[in-house]
Amino acid sequence: MRSLKTYLPRYLWFLAGVLINSFGVALITRAALGTSPISSLPYVLSFRFPVTLGQFTFAMNLFFILGQVLLLRRDFQPIQLLQVAVNAVFSAFIDVSMGLLSWLEISSLPMAVLVLALGCAVLAFGISVEVAPRVLMVPGEGIVQAIAAVTGWRFGNVKVGFDAALVATALVLSLLFFHRLQGLGAGTILSALAVGRFVNLYNRRLPLISRISALAS
Repeated sequence: MRSLKTYLPRYLWFLAGVLINSFGVALITRAALGTSPISSLPYVLSFRFPVTLGQFTFAMNLFFILGQVLLLRRDFQPIQLLQVAVNAVFSAFIDVSMGLLSWLEISSLPMAVLVLALGCAVLAFGISVEVAPRVLMVPGEGIVQAIAAVTGWRFGNVKVGFDAALVATALVLSLLFFHRLQGLGAGTILSALAVGRFVNLYNRRLPLISRISALAS
């Protein structure tokens, strides 16, 4: 019973963070300036094939989970297989959030920038809430951590390179499929620069994040 009381709040906060992340991704996407780097590849593919952003995100994250298993082998912790369930919730709620925001029509550049900034702030808040209880990794971070562990490179450097590779792949497919930029734009770069700064701000300034982190101590 003590174990349940210890872990349940942490997993509930983690789940809340995942749902907030999904809504943040949808907000950034609805700004129509390009989506976040981690969503850039599934977003471009969603324009070419009759599959939703959430469904492509689910497929991509399954590939990331498999990559972790192959890279880490015996060092892969079985509890991290719960990433599959997390992936299903995250991906499904992206599509739900896109539907909830279907009314949002961007009529001007200032409005687009405002929605983009709001989306970055929401996504960063979700990341802070998700990471604070220290229970699971999401697939996009898990694969970066696995690469860093195997290569000995710093997590931050691997993260930058990994995001850049996703955006570059999305760019190539966009040009191949549409002969122009489709689903990518200034918002992709701006979100890459802004989200981390928001996360650092929340982690330093929000008492809520400290209280969630304390649950894991």
